[in-house]
Amino acid sequence: MNQSSLEYISAQLESPNSKDRLLALVDLREVPASDAVPLIKKVLYDEVLPVRSMAVFALGVKQTEECYPILVKLLETDPDYGIRADAAGALGYLGDIRAFEPLVRAFYEDTQWLVRFSAAVSLGNLQDSRAKEVLLKALESEETILQQAAIAALGEIKAVDAVDEILKFADRDDWLIRQRLAEALGNLQTPKSIAALKFLAKDSHSQVSQAAAISLKRLEG
Repeated sequence: MNQSSLEYISAQLESPNSKDRLLALVDLREVPASDAVPLIKKVLYDEVLPVRSMAVFALGVKQTEECYPILVKLLETDPDYGIRADAAGALGYLGDIRAFEPLVRAFYEDTQWLVRFSAAVSLGNLQDSRAKEVLLKALESEETILQQAAIAALGEIKAVDAVDEILKFADRDDWLIRQRLAEALGNLQTPKSIAALKFLAKDSHSQVSQAAAISLKRLEG
């Protein structure tokens, strides 16, 4: 992208119209990370929450050495739980293994379920086997969405020895939990996984049965 285009985006990020600022952030998709991050930082503490949220997400996609410490600081100190959740999610996209400990702390210490959900998802994205203990803890949550995230993440980290724990969710009424289970089992090669997937392939909900069929094909293929 040429200099005049960068200058235009920079000017739009300073526009009093929040729509202009949002569109400018969208335009940064085509900008190299080294040029994009200084511009993203201009609206990182914007007064309009959707602008801030998109800026935080952008730091997870446009990866430079600056992004990790900025995102960790937001995760640990921002007063808005939505931004903390965005920061947790962005750390998962960033894929920096250093994020493991901050994400674990967020899961255990943050009082907002949305932050804990984002932390659990990102722990799966990091694909670090150390996350198993945290994710098994998440299975005990009363929040269904946290259980969904934990099941999916256990599949992402290929926690084969957690199969017995997640199979307890095979008969849950919530079809999304059954779908996440079917997807996760596709990463967990065990005889029990195959047997469970054959059961889920007959599920009354089409998205569950389709997910199970795909996972079963993966394991048997």
